[in-house]
Amino acid sequence: IPSVSGIVPESCLLIVVGLLVGGLIKGVGEKPPILKSEIFFLFLLPPIILDAGYFLPLRQFTENIGTILIFAVVGTLWNAFFLGGLMYAVCQIGGTGLNHIGLLANLLFGSIISAVDPVAVLAVFEEIHINELLHILVFGESLLNDAVTVVLYHLFEEFANFEQVTIIDIILGFLSFFVVSLGGVFVGVIYGVIAAFTSRFTSHIRVIEPLFVFLYSYMAYLSAELFHLSGIMALIASGVVMRPYVEANISHKSHTTIKYFLKMWSSVSETLIFIFLGVSTVAGHHYWNWTFVISTLLFCLIARVLGVLGLTWFINKFRIVKLTPKDQFIIAYGGLRGAIAFSLCYLLDYEHFNMRDMFLTAIITVIFFTVFVQGMTIRPLVDLLAVKKKQESKRSINEEIHTQFLDHLLTGIEDICGHYGHHHWKDKLNRFNKKYVKKCLIAGERSKEPQLIAFYHKMEMKQAIEMVESGGITKIPSAVSTVSMQNIQPKILPVERALPALSKDKEEEIRKILRNNLQKTRQRLRSYNRHTLVADPYEEAWNQMLLRRQKVRQMEQKMNNYLTVPAHKVDSPTMSRARIGSDPLAYEPKADSENLPIITIDPASPQSPESVDLANEELKGSGQVSSSPEEDEEGLVMRPKEPSSPGTDDVFTPGASDSPSNQRMLRCLSDPGPRPEPEEGEPFIPKEQ
Repeated sequence: IPSVSGIVPESCLLIVVGLLVGGLIKGVGEKPPILKSEIFFLFLLPPIILDAGYFLPLRQFTENIGTILIFAVVGTLWNAFFLGGLMYAVCQIGGTGLNHIGLLANLLFGSIISAVDPVAVLAVFEEIHINELLHILVFGESLLNDAVTVVLYHLFEEFANFEQVTIIDIILGFLSFFVVSLGGVFVGVIYGVIAAFTSRFTSHIRVIEPLFVFLYSYMAYLSAELFHLSGIMALIASGVVMRPYVEANISHKSHTTIKYFLKMWSSVSETLIFIFLGVSTVAGHHYWNWTFVISTLLFCLIARVLGVLGLTWFINKFRIVKLTPKDQFIIAYGGLRGAIAFSLCYLLDYEHFNMRDMFLTAIITVIFFTVFVQGMTIRPLVDLLAVKKKQESKRSINEEIHTQFLDHLLTGIEDICGHYGHHHWKDKLNRFNKKYVKKCLIAGERSKEPQLIAFYHKMEMKQAIEMVESGGITKIPSAVSTVSMQNIQPKILPVERALPALSKDKEEEIRKILRNNLQKTRQRLRSYNRHTLVADPYEEAWNQMLLRRQKVRQMEQKMNNYLTVPAHKVDSPTMSRARIGSDPLAYEPKADSENLPIITIDPASPQSPESVDLANEELKGSGQVSSSPEEDEEGLVMRPKEPSSPGTDDVFTPGASDSPSNQRMLRCLSDPGPRPEPEEGEPFIPKEQ
């Protein structure tokens, strides 16, 4: 019934089915079965967690690992102690029936009910198709808070048996958190490496390849639970570690088997969990206390909202992509409780916790409220708030190339800045993986295959299978490349062409050259770091010299502008040739000026008086009284400019023309005075000239 499933989540419908089945069994007179904690933790929970860990979106998870850890660790601790403390206060003032519940019992209850449940989150969030960021934040929190829940649960359970709790016990309990969480991850990594190494030798027995994945994952979970470590952390770690190496070794059929068997197994477990929740609600022993149940529900919601708001305010100080108020609302509203809390409470011993039935009743009430009320209303709220949905898009080679390019670029920027951030350590891990780990865990040539080529082969295989399933070659999508066409269409053998035979030595030499020049494109060169740069001793002197030159030139320009009238604009070459052609006698040299250099100007050539360097013209015998009329008529003596030797400074090296008298002469030469009025016999000059 699509109209019902579009409004009510599947988990709610399964609980209703469980309630109906439990009521039917009880109506017949039989005793309904109760979800035992051993069955739940050993058989129903592992498939769901393995499915989540094996197909975990690793990139989004690692990029947001800091935010997820803060929500999972600090948020769960806040919920547990806030809820336990307030419930203890309620029990003290709640009247009869609650006074006997002590502080440790309330803290134990708070640790059970505070953790977000991964099964409930998966069931609801996969239906509303929320964006990747919010999904990985809430789901990652529900996975990683298992370590906190396990530690607090066993801690308060042990403390309840003690007559007196000392400071040493509290310190040991705090340290046990690191042992439980890191120990679970360590166990999972070991089994993941063993599974990857085993899959290297299964090329001749493809049938049992999926079995190794399930076997080693389940062994990791059982080994962690055996030592009271976090089994969920062990399962996630083993799935994440083994997947890239196992998929490179196993066949495509084995990969398909693992994928669909895990999905089917987790779906069956999820269905059984929610049905058994409904049946256990009907079959279990309940003790209803209005004050305790309503207070639990209210304080759960308040603690979740306050925890998310406070932690997000702190997290946003360090995040580049900030969590908006809409995101915070969805994270707070998505804190669903589920069967893990029910099973943990069911494990409590009646001898030490005679209020177990009341705890179970309150926990079932909270589970029903979060799954039914929050689970049913979160989809309309997401639409109402216009929260970004998940973009259903197929990954492409183009996207993969740009992703890898940006990773390399950001790693290089971090190296140059001397900042060892997320991309730096990710690059180090990738290098270590390619250099050592892949050679040990992946068989054959696949260990040396670049990541982009491996992704390309995977896409080609996927597109080929989709094309065959859709009806063959006639319905080929445009995105399929010619290579996948060649993989499916019968190949037409080309006409054989005689190729020159290469000797083994020559072939090995060519391969060596290509390997050295193409494979090692990212050889490690000297790191360019702002902390290790050597200062140039001459750099400061050059800068000072350039500044002095610039100041001197600016000063000369100001003095010239202040002391002189602007010089007349020099004629263009065309006008100069016209002037010379009309009156050549005005430019002919004197007959008695034998000692002077003669400037010959061809009217047809582009050379013009513009090329005359006035800075090197000086009057012969300037500053002296002329001795004869002949010397007076000699006029200007033009001397060629001496080229400056290389390495000398034109500004600070004094030349022959730097004396005060020469500078005064230059100012006079640059001021031609008022222009005479044009006479009738003067050659034609345009008006604008």
